[in-house]
Amino acid sequence: MAEVGRRTVTSTAAAAALLLVGGGFARAQSANPARPAPTTDDVTLRLPAPSGPHRIGVTTLYLVDRSRRDPWEPLPVREVMVSVFYPARTVRGCPIAPQMAAGAAAALPHIDPLFHRELPTTGVNWAATRTHAHTGAPAQPVRRPVLLYSPGGGDPRTLGTGLAEELASRGYVVVTIDHPGDGSEVEFPHARTGRQQVRRTVFRGDPRTDPKIFRTMIGTRIADTRFVLDQLAVLAAGRNPDALGRPLPEALGHALDLRRVGMYGHSAGGTTAAQTMYEDRRIGAAIDLEGFLDYAPEKPGQEGKLLPVAHYGVDRPLLLMGTDGFPEKQALEPSWSAMLAHPRSHTRRRQLSNATHGVFTDYAVFAPQLQAAGLMTAVERNSLIGAIDPAVSVPMVRSAVHSFFARHLPSH
Repeated sequence: MAEVGRRTVTSTAAAAALLLVGGGFARAQSANPARPAPTTDDVTLRLPAPSGPHRIGVTTLYLVDRSRRDPWEPLPVREVMVSVFYPARTVRGCPIAPQMAAGAAAALPHIDPLFHRELPTTGVNWAATRTHAHTGAPAQPVRRPVLLYSPGGGDPRTLGTGLAEELASRGYVVVTIDHPGDGSEVEFPHARTGRQQVRRTVFRGDPRTDPKIFRTMIGTRIADTRFVLDQLAVLAAGRNPDALGRPLPEALGHALDLRRVGMYGHSAGGTTAAQTMYEDRRIGAAIDLEGFLDYAPEKPGQEGKLLPVAHYGVDRPLLLMGTDGFPEKQALEPSWSAMLAHPRSHTRRRQLSNATHGVFTDYAVFAPQLQAAGLMTAVERNSLIGAIDPAVSVPMVRSAVHSFFARHLPSH
């Protein structure tokens, strides 16, 4: 999990004031105090530029699965927000996209520091960070492999922007998925009965300490991912899957080669990537960035039951990528070892040294910037991402992920 489950927030009065505990986890109150508007003194964080040859377009899709109820809150349908990054034919006249929508950016300092206690609650203009992708740019009408991304538990899809842009710049269509009710803050095109426009996470603790919640989280994420694949098939067939019928970038459907699909994810997203590949043969290769491959233990001190992917193995390529500084490394080991032990295994393992769990997200570059601005201590930076320099970690992660997919799902 992306630090959900690495910390407890109920021990502080400030955190307790935000919580309504129930059912083994807590929900944010609907009326959180508004953060003051960013000032000119607030720090603007910068994402690293992608290194591939293609300019990038991006669009968002609002997808509604009417066959499922929401598992976290009393909503009659399951709503999913995704971003699609893709090689653009031209970017002329298309604005550069922000990393986060304004409402989500405003909510972040109220929510994310509960999971990542190293983060500052003031001093950052999260809405000011720009991507290297251009909103609505026409896509290159060339069929390209599709990569799905699932973020860590409690994290938003937006914290995987840097890696998504890198892969898109190298010829992939990358679809980053938010899992509402799980993701820290998810902004929709509009409010509806039962939720506000910005939906906040229900998590205020570690799903690994509650087996039922962990199963619900992973099961929901897998169902979300398979639904997104269904909607991408609608898009590739020339129809518009957006629930509001919002305009699509030119030739976007023609850019999808759904015969070549991969998936990668961080933490709970890595769990999701591996298990979804096991369940859905549309996914041909997957990367687990430090996610458990077992269910949450029924009792403290016990080992969790292996997920089917780890119990039975998988006949397609899977990369397990971890860090030497992950606090839960010992708990992770049994399921990863089981995955690697299968005869004729298609699974490989890599490790980043001098690093820890958050290094696979955009915090890899944000934490050093926050430290330089005096908004994060060296100890906090090392806790979040490790002491590794982003000049080392970013190219290493990009290279490992791209080379894996280039080998198994080439973009040419």
